[in-house]
Amino acid sequence: WAMAVRFSFKASVLINGENPGILGTLNPDGSPQTSVVWVGQDGDDLLISSAAGRRKVRNLERDPRASLTIVDYQDMEQYIEVRGTATVTEDTGRALAVALAEKYEGPGAGQEFLDRPPEEVRVVIRLTPDKIVGSAAS
Repeated sequence: WAMAVRFSFKASVLINGENPGILGTLNPDGSPQTSVVWVGQDGDDLLISSAAGRRKVRNLERDPRASLTIVDYQDMEQYIEVRGTATVTEDTGRALAVALAEKYEGPGAGQEFLDRPPEEVRVVIRLTPDKIVGSAAS
């Protein structure tokens, strides 16, 4: 039974700012794949929105190991890398997609996700940290 890995105050400031993350997943052949993503925080987990069927989503459904790096664009020496395990679930009502669009692009920006066709399924990637490193980790 492992203790939860917690975010420092500096790490939470990075996560809750307008800094995008870089999500690393593993392709079927073991090679790395990275994507720039919007990031939210739910307690000790990170939340990422994506469309079902995307390469990063398929990779995580096959192998849940992932890393996410967030750099403070106001002070590039401040960053965190979060290594952990991801789960993928449906984004009911596209709530996370809307919330992250409004965090990064402002009020009303989430409407673009609500207007997309219903067959485009949005998912929540929930990254539970095993390890947090970097200058803003402590």
